Amino acid sequence: MNEGLDYAQMLEIPVSTVSVVKKKPFFRRRAKREEDLKDKVVESVNDRVSAEDEAAYAAYDGAYIATEELARPEGKKKGRDSFTTKFLIAEGVAACLIAAGIFITNMLVPNTAINAFMGGLTAVPEEEAAYYELPLSPVVSELSDAEVSVSADGVISFTDEASVYPVCDGEVASVTSSGGLYTVKIAHTSTFSSVVTGLSSVYVNEGEEIASNLPMGYSDGQSEVRVSMYDGDTLLNCYTLSGVVPVWNQ
Repeated sequence: MNEGLDYAQMLEIPVSTVSVVKKKPFFRRRAKREEDLKDKVVESVNDRVSAEDEAAYAAYDGAYIATEELARPEGKKKGRDSFTTKFLIAEGVAACLIAAGIFITNMLVPNTAINAFMGGLTAVPEEEAAYYELPLSPVVSELSDAEVSVSADGVISFTDEASVYPVCDGEVASVTSSGGLYTVKIAHTSTFSSVVTGLSSVYVNEGEEIASNLPMGYSDGQSEVRVSMYDGDTLLNCYTLSGVVPVWNQ
């Protein structure tokens, strides 16, 4: 046989002939034995090649099965990755739909909670008005017979039976009493305030919002009622009375 023949070619090409070198037989019988020997050698070689071929195919099948078993977890992993990707895509689409719904709602309905929240973040705080920019109101009704005056240091006073009003809208900062008379402090801004003393009774409580057109207390005329206005701790005297109405000086 040709020793240089490739093994793979041997698998594909069945052996049908073989060369056996022997001395010429002297007898015809020996020629017959030589032919039998050739047939046996050919049959032996073909049987061996068939056995090796089957072993090779068996080894190939085993390697294929092992490779498939090893690849199966990776396939499952890819399946999980595919599911995770689809889930993330669906989640992103849902988030976009929600954001679009919120945007459309805010465009159509301006008074929503999110608009109020965003407005609070972006709104520029309003600058507080100065005390002299606020209009003042009389401390008694214009129909009252009480004689109201203002001193040089800026204290408004009267002694008469009358309802008492705040000089400006604000919030009751405190209500105190001493000797049967009440004192009410009103915060009109963060710095502008007024203090009313000598009230026989009060109609307001601490922390309550009050308006200048509603009475906050009452005087029975037995004690002097005094109204003082402050900018911080400074007593203000930069106003005069027009009748019973206090007016800021120009």
